[in-house]
Amino acid sequence: MTQSREVRLKAYPPAMPDPSHFEMATVDVPAPGAGEVQVRNHWMSVDPYMRGRMRDVKSYAAPFALGAPMGGGAVGEVIASNDPSLKVGDMVQSMNGWREVFNAPAMSLQKVDAARIPAQAYLGVAGMPGMTAYVGLIHMASLKPGDVVFVSAAAGAVGQIVCQIAKIKSHKVIGSAGGAEKCAWLKSIGVDEVIDYRAEENLTKALMKAAPEGIDVYFENVGGKHMDAALAAANPFARFALCGMIAGYNDPQGAAVNNLMMAVGKSIRLQGFIVSNHFAQYGADFQRDMVGWIASGQIKWQETVEDGIDNAVTAFLKLFSGENNGKMLVKLS
Repeated sequence: MTQSREVRLKAYPPAMPDPSHFEMATVDVPAPGAGEVQVRNHWMSVDPYMRGRMRDVKSYAAPFALGAPMGGGAVGEVIASNDPSLKVGDMVQSMNGWREVFNAPAMSLQKVDAARIPAQAYLGVAGMPGMTAYVGLIHMASLKPGDVVFVSAAAGAVGQIVCQIAKIKSHKVIGSAGGAEKCAWLKSIGVDEVIDYRAEENLTKALMKAAPEGIDVYFENVGGKHMDAALAAANPFARFALCGMIAGYNDPQGAAVNNLMMAVGKSIRLQGFIVSNHFAQYGADFQRDMVGWIASGQIKWQETVEDGIDNAVTAFLKLFSGENNGKMLVKLS
């Protein structure tokens, strides 16, 4: 019998979550049953979409159950196996984060090659955030030669990859981020024009100055003033990939858009998407292209790491105050 600590949702937060909405529990994990393996997580992911699962409402993903361990991306090591497809020492990816040890059917886990790239990269650039960037930019926004691309939250886990894919494909890229450090990082990876939205009184004017020719593609991560600015700067027939609107996750008014009517007059296509709906169609293409870009040094990434499951909630809450540079991770062991 192995002991494991796990984070549970204690109550659904009505607005911005705080530590009182979560609780830590210690459980005994038995030996794995037939066809199962036991995994000790080394890394877990925290992501903005998890906030949407902390509401007792119907959505594209079921809400987290109160009093039960939360779920999320994780990479860990098989420490006991009762299935021939996985052996002790294999590294696997799962959605069984927010806990130190778990049992699961071997067929529900994805083996990863941690010798090829760092294990935690499968939670970021080579995982769900990377594929979100790839699918959103190339397929949802129908990227075309000559497009000018604007990316909000450009220094985040998804945004930093969107910017670099667009540069690999020879596009002009404008990125918005908060603070000098994040803006300097974007410059270092080749973003053409960088807007520090915290230093700008008028984001729309700043974007129009950065893109006097207008924008053709907008990758939306924030909502609110960023969406208003993108609509104002958009060229006719621009395409917007709506990935998220973090400004409204804890306050719906934060993502409110004032000039949506511009989408009508400019014939703008607004395409919302959930990346899990596109794994089957684009997953193989993403893996092929991303592995090649990483190997050639064309893709770089930043990570912010909190140590230990005790800091998992802290890591999650920092997403909403912009304290992460790139992908936010928790190192469990």
